[in-house]
Amino acid sequence: MMEINAKNAGTLTLGDKTFNRLGYGAMQLPGKGVWGPSRDSKNAVAVLRRAVELGVNFIDTADAYGPFTANLLIRDAFAPYKDKYKNVFISTKVGFTRQGPDKWIPVGRPEYLRQEVEMNLRTLGVDKIDLLFLHRIDPKVSVADQVGELAKMQQEGKISHIGLSQVSVAQIKEASKYAKIEAVQNLYNVTNRKDEDVLSYCEAHQIIFVPWFPLATGALAKPGSVLDGLAKKHQASPSQIALAWLLKRSPVILPIPGTSNLDHLEQNVAATNVNLTDEDVAAINALKS
Repeated sequence: MMEINAKNAGTLTLGDKTFNRLGYGAMQLPGKGVWGPSRDSKNAVAVLRRAVELGVNFIDTADAYGPFTANLLIRDAFAPYKDKYKNVFISTKVGFTRQGPDKWIPVGRPEYLRQEVEMNLRTLGVDKIDLLFLHRIDPKVSVADQVGELAKMQQEGKISHIGLSQVSVAQIKEASKYAKIEAVQNLYNVTNRKDEDVLSYCEAHQIIFVPWFPLATGALAKPGSVLDGLAKKHQASPSQIALAWLLKRSPVILPIPGTSNLDHLEQNVAATNVNLTDEDVAAINALKS
């Protein structure tokens, strides 16, 4: 029986750090609506530590998750990032304000982005952010001002790598005038492939593509469906098939499935053991959401 370990997904590298190509997204750790404290902080810390035990060493968070709830739990789980946690790679995000459960408003003023970076450093307990995403581009502020401010903080040694979230190819090209864009985090899964052009651009330019909401299957997993049939064939769940498809879809894809449940975490990592054939992938590619 193959070991359940994220290393089975292969690796990606940014700068001098290499991480396994299956990460963990911390969005589900705060309360309902990604707002307030965790329902069970001890369990949340246990999930984070178990993820690392299972070979997950790319952890994705954002100061907006809580706000700061996920960051503080990550700090509790891993700080001071030594010994078995020394290789944990953390990506976080700036550019959203929160007004309550499920409420998100982008703010990209340079002074606010700078404050957020400083708060991420403090709440995560790190001296430098491994990967910093602009959570959303604020349409009220120029891209030059937003990305330019992140580039300044990169030059100051506060940020190692810069990424963008939920962007078009045109926005990536515009942002690239002001900083090297090394990762993109967009909505993408087996039921929503509207950003195929963004993925293709990332492949062509060796930009890591982080699909959020990676486990969505929706009606495509109904009994008798292609996903259902492949799940039975591989003795897996439809969501594991969806995750395995992402890993097979492109070598630059780095899925970050999130959960606050230890059993679900292990099931997600076990998806790296599902070896879809080219025919399996073609059958999924042909599906219409």
